[in-house]
Amino acid sequence: MPTTQPATAQPKHKQTRNRKNPMSDSERQLSYVARKREALKEIKIFVEPELKKALMLMCQDEGVTQADILQRLIKHEAELKGKL
Repeated sequence: MPTTQPATAQPKHKQTRNRKNPMSDSERQLSYVARKREALKEIKIFVEPELKKALMLMCQDEGVTQADILQRLIKHEAELKGKL
């Protein structure tokens, strides 16, 4: 007769973190920033308040981040000018 698990048995879930040596919050944040810096480049800019408001409205309307909107705008402009 085959053995079956009771209906209340929970399937085993894959462990996503090292529980024996967990990283502190600051270590986890440093790791996250390091991974981001490997794949992406940072841009720091100052814009007019009206432009910032427009950017925020675009983000809310489309449900995306400021980075997504800015990447799209830069890519579009670069393609128009043949730089990409």
